[in-house]
Amino acid sequence: MFADQHFGPPFGRGPGFGGRGGPGFGGGRGRRRRGDVPAALLLLLSEEPRNGYQLMQAIEELSGGRWRPSPGSIYPTLAQLEDQGLIRATERDGANLFELTDAGRTHLNEHRDHAPPWLDAEDSEAFRDLRSQAKQLQIAAMQVVHAGKDSQVAEAAEVLAEARRKLYRILAEEEDG
Repeated sequence: MFADQHFGPPFGRGPGFGGRGGPGFGGGRGRRRRGDVPAALLLLLSEEPRNGYQLMQAIEELSGGRWRPSPGSIYPTLAQLEDQGLIRATERDGANLFELTDAGRTHLNEHRDHAPPWLDAEDSEAFRDLRSQAKQLQIAAMQVVHAGKDSQVAEAAEVLAEARRKLYRILAEEEDG
């Protein structure tokens, strides 16, 4: 279809609607990643026509401020989507807006089972729990530093070193299996 013309299969480098491989829009990397700009733009334009600035604002708002695409990523992507026939530029009340075409709606409908690209691993319950546990661990470690004896601080450092080693073992097990 249209998406294979510029972005690969069907957007980006990986399978599905994502730009990084893995499931959903943009995939399963462990580190913080940028979202799939084409998918985000198409989803937002399916709601209503918008200009580039409105699209950037909406992505930032929907991602809770974690993803702030630049004009250098938005406008070239809009041009590519327009070249593909998925969107078109229109003028309304003196403002240049972009809107989905019928081909764009069809493409979105074929990929509706994917999560929006502004959602990612940081939105999962497991990630939130891990982050909470890490913060609590830091608080406990700082309490030991401030209130503990030297022997207690040394013991706490060993506990943290063992926890770090165990965390890396979890990653190693995933890579082996």
